Amino acid sequence: MTIARHWMALGCIAGAATLAACASKPSPQSPMTFFVTSANPGKGADLGGLAGADKYCKALATAVGAGDRDWRAYLSADASGGTTPVNARDRIGKGPWKNARGVVVANSVDELHGANALTKQTALTEKGEVINGRGDTPNLHDMLTGSTPDGRVATGDKNLTCGNWTQSGEGSAVVGHHDRTGLDEQPPAKSWNSSHPSRGCSPDALKATGGAGLFYCFAAS
Repeated sequence: MTIARHWMALGCIAGAATLAACASKPSPQSPMTFFVTSANPGKGADLGGLAGADKYCKALATAVGAGDRDWRAYLSADASGGTTPVNARDRIGKGPWKNARGVVVANSVDELHGANALTKQTALTEKGEVINGRGDTPNLHDMLTGSTPDGRVATGDKNLTCGNWTQSGEGSAVVGHHDRTGLDEQPPAKSWNSSHPSRGCSPDALKATGGAGLFYCFAAS
């Protein structure tokens, strides 16, 4: 073997070893601990209940390499049927929460429900994409929450969680505006989690209100 061939062989061996070592290293964990769903599962506000919504959050996160966390949908549920009320704020862990670009949107539950950093530019999908807001076509800023401004289940003269996220026809659910913009300058119009009730629970009704049945997902751990 000539000297040139000898060094070439050594280079190939070293290169193979380097590639093997790189392949054996685990990929870095995604910094994302918060996102807005990039799409609705397909049945409007019927998400399969809280469990189905959580599962959907997990599936979307897994598709972008962030499935190794306990993902929870930011949704409240009322006491209909004798069940215990569930508050969205109690489901999502302690924080801090970062979007797909690593930007912190809130450091704690109290900050999330106070002076958080959620805006159209930070409330990104699991893919790191900005979602249409008021003034865009179509407007998709309504986010399903069923919650009050402080993150507790919304109550009234009717169910405001689309049957605890099992209805896709008649009914209503409280939504928030991810872009913090509405018809006026009143606090509800600028609320990320409690702006107004939807016109219904079906995909068409949610669309008519100004949304697409999207919702927030947070990593509880």
